[in-house]
Amino acid sequence: MTTGKRGGRAMGGRHEHEHDHEHEHGSGHGGHAHGVAADADRRWLTIALALIGTFMAVEVVVGVLAGSLALLSDAAHMLTDAASIVLALVAMRLAARPARGSYTFGLKRAEILSAQANGITLLVLSLWLAYEAVWRLLAPPEVDGGLVLTTALVGIVVNVAAAWCLSKANRSSLNVEGAFQHILTDLYGFIATAVSGAVVLLTGFARADAIASLIVVVLMLRAGYGLVRASGRVFLEAAPAEIDPDAVGDRMAAAADAVEIHDLHVWQITSGQTALSAHVLAAPDADCHALRRELEHILEREYRVTHTTLQVDHATEEVLALAAPGERHPHCGGSHGTAHHKGAHAH
Repeated sequence: MTTGKRGGRAMGGRHEHEHDHEHEHGSGHGGHAHGVAADADRRWLTIALALIGTFMAVEVVVGVLAGSLALLSDAAHMLTDAASIVLALVAMRLAARPARGSYTFGLKRAEILSAQANGITLLVLSLWLAYEAVWRLLAPPEVDGGLVLTTALVGIVVNVAAAWCLSKANRSSLNVEGAFQHILTDLYGFIATAVSGAVVLLTGFARADAIASLIVVVLMLRAGYGLVRASGRVFLEAAPAEIDPDAVGDRMAAAADAVEIHDLHVWQITSGQTALSAHVLAAPDADCHALRRELEHILEREYRVTHTTLQVDHATEEVLALAAPGERHPHCGGSHGTAHHKGAHAH
């Protein structure tokens, strides 16, 4: 997107109808597109934490007694499950604080920090478990298959219950989704562990325990990478994956009185809260306020973007003469990237 000068001074002075201060729309009703109240989220996460924490303590004891790396790896993963839920609960409280002082958006990105911490934890833990599993493939210890199978079956029940609790919370939040991915990966791990316990019990093939651990590792790597990638996009202020900034610029330029859209930026403040800013050039005889309201309506209705900052100027005759498709305007001073012009990309 272009990064031309904000404001109308480069145009030779502001027009009397320019929107003198940047307009923020939807900060009251569109700040959180959440379907579940924060209190409900915290309640479901707390129930899941109690389930996970209780079973984790039991599993550590059983894993040591049974000599099962698969059980101990599941217990280690459940520790990260519990930590992820605690992080999610703390992040929710921080994100709920109102904006003040130098934190003009509040602490909403604490949720994204939590999601990234969850993803990094999954990646680091998976590397450690992979190392241990490889050693056990080379020199498999004795494993009590019956104890492993019984514990894993109970773990499946516990994780199904915990996953159900988190599914009742708002999974559009990357913070909650991070905790959910931890629980879901652990559920798959317990299924693999139960299978390995049955194999050891029936055939005496002790390496099945290490193989089950490697299956858990693959699942952890997949979930961890997904969380780190998604949270990284937010921190790097990339546009949400479901929004194409070029398409948004073209759509805005297609508005009846729009001449050019440039300096367009789309980013996420936090999960479910997308922001957009742009410099809009309107036709000389257009009502700038009406155009701004029309663009805000388009952005909200078609792209669910409710936090908008649109600066609207009237285009000069010189600009209109230069508004050929694909050209950059020297009057924008320092602009880079693509400007969206009337009739150039409209669809």
